[in-house]
Amino acid sequence: MTGFGTGSRDESSAQIVRTVGRLASILVELRDEYVSRPRDGTMDQIEQRLDELIDLRESLRAAREQESQTTQ
Repeated sequence: MTGFGTGSRDESSAQIVRTVGRLASILVELRDEYVSRPRDGTMDQIEQRLDELIDLRESLRAAREQESQTTQ
């Protein structure tokens, strides 16, 4: 995942949720930019961030599963 990948950083669910929040803020900014000045490059960035959110959803599911296994 480009941009906001968690890589070797802390992959706890809390870290992933923080990353989701940052991406959500970026999406709001990109939305405003696209509304005021529609450009293909901006739309490409929006699609890229949405793809990153999909990847983060899978990472969050995995992190939650791992966390629930370690607490049992």
